[in-house]
Amino acid sequence: MTARIPLAELADRYVAAWNETDAASRRAAIAQLWVPEGEHYVRTLQVKGYEALEQRVIGSHEKNVQGGGFRFVAAGDAQFLHGTVMFHWHMVPAAGGPVAALGLEFLLLAEDGRIAVDYQFILPTPAA
Repeated sequence: MTARIPLAELADRYVAAWNETDAASRRAAIAQLWVPEGEHYVRTLQVKGYEALEQRVIGSHEKNVQGGGFRFVAAGDAQFLHGTVMFHWHMVPAAGGPVAALGLEFLLLAEDGRIAVDYQFILPTPAA
């Protein structure tokens, strides 16, 4: 199995979903990225299915994008290996400035190329 869309595009679409301000567009992005029973794991949080995924993305968006003035960007290092994709992302001030948070996504893809399981790791942020 190979990734159905270019890796850089997958990573860009993934972070765009977390930045999306329009609820209908965010819902559509989630359906395009994940399978219906898609899973997402970060720290102690586990969510499964579109409704739970949407609530997870909304919570992050409200805290970090709307409330914190940040945006998420893909680091440009997506790699594909045997049905999985790995890439890093940065959370940066929307107005510009140093990286405020780093993350690593490890995605297990379904046969159709959408995300079946999403493991999100929050990494130590380097000193500015």
